[in-house]
Amino acid sequence: MNGLYGKDFLKLLDLTPEQIVGLVDLAADLKVRKKAGIPHSLLSGKNIALIFEKTSTRTRCSFEVAARDLGMGVTYLDPSGSQIGKKETIADTARVLSRIYDGIEYRGFGQSIVQTLADYSSVPVWNGLTDEFHPTQILADMLTVREHFGYLKGIKFVYMGDARFNMGNSLTVGCAKLGLDLTICAPQGYFPAPELVEQCREIAAETGGSITLTSDTADVAGAQVIYTDIWVSMGESADVWQQRIEALAPYQVNAELMKTAGEHAIFMHCLPSYHNRDTEIGAEMCAKFNRDAMEVTDEVFESPASVVFDEAENRMHTIKAVMLATLMKD
Repeated sequence: MNGLYGKDFLKLLDLTPEQIVGLVDLAADLKVRKKAGIPHSLLSGKNIALIFEKTSTRTRCSFEVAARDLGMGVTYLDPSGSQIGKKETIADTARVLSRIYDGIEYRGFGQSIVQTLADYSSVPVWNGLTDEFHPTQILADMLTVREHFGYLKGIKFVYMGDARFNMGNSLTVGCAKLGLDLTICAPQGYFPAPELVEQCREIAAETGGSITLTSDTADVAGAQVIYTDIWVSMGESADVWQQRIEALAPYQVNAELMKTAGEHAIFMHCLPSYHNRDTEIGAEMCAKFNRDAMEVTDEVFESPASVVFDEAENRMHTIKAVMLATLMKD
């Protein structure tokens, strides 16, 4: 399937635009089958291992349900259930698991870890999230955008907030690869690394897309998509909250910002979200800093413009497409 059989899925920079679109197309087809109740256990008899050094709701559920829909067995290894990097090297873990399983997913820390797993594995390795990249999320995002607008190339896509880490990096790559017009709206010092931006601008020049960096929220005018992410990620120290809030509060997605974007704009978020005080961390930090919400207001999150739960569902369909494309011969 688009030359992906037997390949790893580590970051979208490794794929051609045609391969990425092919995965989105395959996910759309698998979604139709799922909704229609059409069985598609195309990988019956295979087994996969899920290594989670960082826990997750959507990623774990998506991989497990997708694998079972395809007929595969699943073994989940949480931080207490794996010796990776502790008693056993990453390379040794890869060589052991790839003798037992047909595919390996990794969700955790540095990109170098999933790369080492892939280097030493004899079966496909999939990136469920690293500090640098989150490619399965971008596939879900692109499927969601295409479902809503009917196309991808030329979409005016705005990312609000801290773009230095996996979501900012991955959206920059994904939009460049597929020809979207990406605007990253953030304070100075919160943009992706200059070398990645330059690389993606070269890609965008070939695909018809563009990448704009701005600190002016007025530049979201005319956006079709407004996207944001939490300001403090899993594993970061609580000490960074004050600094992040001070820097990013002007870039909160609220009703005024959505009005600036335009009446047809949709709101997207990879989740989880601190859009109210209804979580332990949300309640603690909102009380501490006298806020009702963080990166997005509850008004926007719960509005008709919000497609965040379409994205969450589409994680499963796109992850299923990745596994099928890499594990089934054309």
